[in-house]
Amino acid sequence: MRADALQSYFAEARRWDVDRRAEQRSAVRWSLCVAAAGWLCAMGSVVALVALMPLKRTEPFVIRVDNSSGVVDVVPVYAGNAPLPETVTRYFLNHYVTVCERFDFATAESDYEECGAFHSPARNQQWFDEWNRNNPQSPLNAYKDGSILKSQVSAISFFERANGISDLAQVRYTKLTRQGSAERSTHWIATIQYAYGSPATDPKIRRWNPLGFKVVSFRSEPEVLDEGASAKAAEVAP
Repeated sequence: MRADALQSYFAEARRWDVDRRAEQRSAVRWSLCVAAAGWLCAMGSVVALVALMPLKRTEPFVIRVDNSSGVVDVVPVYAGNAPLPETVTRYFLNHYVTVCERFDFATAESDYEECGAFHSPARNQQWFDEWNRNNPQSPLNAYKDGSILKSQVSAISFFERANGISDLAQVRYTKLTRQGSAERSTHWIATIQYAYGSPATDPKIRRWNPLGFKVVSFRSEPEVLDEGASAKAAEVAP
């Protein structure tokens, strides 16, 4: 009878030990599942944040109020894709020639940087070569005697290519060279190829060029011979 009681006691002890181990294994499995779910949630949050980062930016806008009707609307932001009216292009061409074809030592550095904001990479390299001090024709060398060069646009004409693309313009302008009280004028015509791209993200460049206007190529030549060249040609002529 005592032996049976001992066997029953040992059997019950074994079952208790087995149940305890089963509970431990179950707890470990639940812990692993909870940890895996936590890691999955964390990774999902990171992926969501990375995906939303491009959307987190400040979009400036302008509110416009009609003076007569009082209607309020938001002025759409130009993204560089919509076609622009000819008057806008005419303004940029006039501004570019006026600023980039003048020279005053007091504003030379600012004018150089402002003109660079309108240049394509190829035109920018050409611009650098023109202003390089190693170039004898550089404005820094040509007007180092204190002369001041001004530019006044007189006419702007647009041309359309055979394929229907309008990206060429001719700008007629006058260069006024002033040295002391003496002033000399020459007439020039510039052929300009232009394009519109995405506006720059640099605030300084965007202040000068908010619509992404680019000068692809620029070629300027005298429209008429000046008096000195005309007299020289008359002497050479038979």
